[in-house]
Amino acid sequence: MLETHHDPPGKTVPDQPALPPTPITLNGQYCTLTPLSMEHAPVLYEILGGVENAAIWTYIPYGPYADLESFTEYIKTLEKGSPFFTFVIWVPKGSRLPAVPTGSIDAAHARPVGLISYLNIVPEHRSIEIGSVLYSKALQRTTAATEAVYLLIKHCFESLHYLRCEWKANSLNEPSKKAAIRFGFIFEGIFRKHWIVKGRRRDSWWSSMTDEEWDGGIQSALDAWLAAENFDHEGKQKKKLEEFRQGGTVVTKAQ
Repeated sequence: MLETHHDPPGKTVPDQPALPPTPITLNGQYCTLTPLSMEHAPVLYEILGGVENAAIWTYIPYGPYADLESFTEYIKTLEKGSPFFTFVIWVPKGSRLPAVPTGSIDAAHARPVGLISYLNIVPEHRSIEIGSVLYSKALQRTTAATEAVYLLIKHCFESLHYLRCEWKANSLNEPSKKAAIRFGFIFEGIFRKHWIVKGRRRDSWWSSMTDEEWDGGIQSALDAWLAAENFDHEGKQKKKLEEFRQGGTVVTKAQ
């Protein structure tokens, strides 16, 4: 690039854009993520659909879905891709989620427990968002739930070469906001009257994480928290994720 006094201010970045997500399996210690397909609709409906799971959709702009037919239409929308790239979260079959790392999960012995997506994918500006997080009751507040987000953050920075990862939430959605801060996302502000969702005004809470923050302590903290030695034989954590980041350079509290 020609450097002249007409060049705009700001730090230059490589010309090559980030890569759009492509169908890939992401393997973790507690869960595995695979690209969503229509064949998953019936089993996903069992854990995410129906009246008994309506509360899962409280802050999602769509749903809930009372029957398989309407839920399948929703899955069809997600599977088409833009603006979503959605993964199914799988864990080993059984009544309980794994309390300790299991290694790679055999598809024949796995069950789905939720969905998680990339969206607002802008490779030319190297920005991407993690959202449309739908965790079944079985997945909520588990180690696998944390690892699913970890796998998407790691993939977007290290394999797809994004510089910014976003996390947005309804400003009334305290669990989502707390989850973002726990992971190390930085609160950026409130977009007032941002959307109208299900006939109600939504103010949107915005946060982000950058590649420097990921490399500067967030990844190492997550790696340490997810390590087998951080959990006892019953799967109870010995140290909180926030404790692993104490003393680091990353500020993670909302203003």
